[in-house]
Amino acid sequence: MKGKSGKSLTAKNFLYSQKVAPYVFVLPFIISFALFWIYPLITAITMSFQDIGAISSEWVGIKNYTKLLKDNVFHIAIKNSAVYMFWTLVLLIPFPMLFAVLMDSNLVKAKGVWKAILYMPALTSVVISGTLFRLMFTEYPTGQMNLITQALGLGTFKWLKMGWSGMAALLVVACWRWTGVNMLYFLSGLKAIDTSLYEAAEIDGATGWQKFRYVTLPLLKPTTIYVLTISIYAGLAMFLESYMLWGGNNSPNNIGLTIVGYLYKRGIEKNDMGYACAVGVVLLVIALAINIVQLILNGTFKNEEE
Repeated sequence: MKGKSGKSLTAKNFLYSQKVAPYVFVLPFIISFALFWIYPLITAITMSFQDIGAISSEWVGIKNYTKLLKDNVFHIAIKNSAVYMFWTLVLLIPFPMLFAVLMDSNLVKAKGVWKAILYMPALTSVVISGTLFRLMFTEYPTGQMNLITQALGLGTFKWLKMGWSGMAALLVVACWRWTGVNMLYFLSGLKAIDTSLYEAAEIDGATGWQKFRYVTLPLLKPTTIYVLTISIYAGLAMFLESYMLWGGNNSPNNIGLTIVGYLYKRGIEKNDMGYACAVGVVLLVIALAINIVQLILNGTFKNEEE
């Protein structure tokens, strides 16, 4: 009995130990991270060096990567994703920040209603919203966008068959869907700023612009870096919006083809999984490289003692 009691007591002490408890709580995350991120990543990297068939695979070294260097369609996909990412950063960081500042001020009434309206698009299925926007940007005169351009005397456009207008349609979908989400991120950052700082700035005679520039922007930097980081990845990894906007993965002259869209085309549509994994690895390297550079430039990796 003493042995059993002592054993159970030791187990209880182990479970309730302040040193062990943190590891117990993070263990589910570590397991899920290893199973659903680390293992697939290692598998994808391994497969990128193989030529995978229906029943067998062959090790081909860097053949898939050398093939990517000469693949013009892949180059188009990289260009489209890079342009899309750039414009989403330009549109989906400053404007949501401005909306958040306005929402946090006393200038806006019924703030809860506006928050709900701006966040609601993020809750809408991409399949449904993509289909609706495809109908809006149709080349027929009855499409909503063509009705607007006709009312302005500009005639009709084949929106989804031209490069600039196709990218504009993708950006409209992105802004409609993610403005409210980014605005809430910035709102949470604004709530963490001590209001006494604004009061002190106002006593010193600071204008509204000066308070925004010298108080709000510096203290919103952590939130801005977070939004920038996830926006870079989201811009490079965009696929479903393009797929639904063009009703498939085959846009005219590949004007809507993205890196993930090309991965899907080669891996699922053409059953070339080794080559598709190489595309995925390149996407990961590009996203990591851009984010590491911007984090270094933003001073995230600097030593706090400095």
